[in-house]
Amino acid sequence: MGKLLCIKAQIREGVGKKAAAKLRKLGGIPAVIYGHKEETLAVALDAHNFVEGLHHGHRLIEVQTGEKKETVFVKDLQYDHLGKKIIHADLVRVDVAETIRVMVPIELKGTAKGTREGGVVEGHADGLEVECKAGSVPEVIVVSVKDVGLGDTLHASDVELPPDVKLISDPSTVLVTCSLVAVAKTTEELEAEAPAAPEVITEVKGAEEAEGAEQAEEKPKGKGPEQPK
Repeated sequence: MGKLLCIKAQIREGVGKKAAAKLRKLGGIPAVIYGHKEETLAVALDAHNFVEGLHHGHRLIEVQTGEKKETVFVKDLQYDHLGKKIIHADLVRVDVAETIRVMVPIELKGTAKGTREGGVVEGHADGLEVECKAGSVPEVIVVSVKDVGLGDTLHASDVELPPDVKLISDPSTVLVTCSLVAVAKTTEELEAEAPAAPEVITEVKGAEEAEGAEQAEEKPKGKGPEQPK
């Protein structure tokens, strides 16, 4: 385990949407610290330091509130409607030696051999839930796709996890597939494949009916039976 990231936090006096929005405008992130049968604390984190630490892979951090320091794990993060800015953090108290369950993001590495056969690799999961010591949570789980051929599927059970890390997600979870993608056909190709249109004979039939009607009108009308005088 590397050196813990230490972040100073302040106890939040006000809670609620208005207070949280004001805090964010001042460059803070509202958060709660809970767990280990201790009271839940509403704190304010410095947004820059906290986000910078997350970008460097820190999930286990040390939070200092006044004279008290606590080791916490970043349990959950809430983002804005655009999915860019962190608007709230859940921090759970842990001991570095205790076992926890956590969702760890996956990262695809390598070039699938199926791509040389016209296949396209598609990812179907963002992370895997694992169980390990709080001080040994991996920053990311690397998933190699170099041996994935055309038509192959890579499942969670196929991933090689770091030592002392146990898979909790369903082993049958689909992570990666490699398949052919149908190529869109041009208008000319679609027209060439289309069956020939049936011959239209409506006009001919209509002309024959009209001609028959004309001939009927030209015939002289015969006299009717002579009436008796």
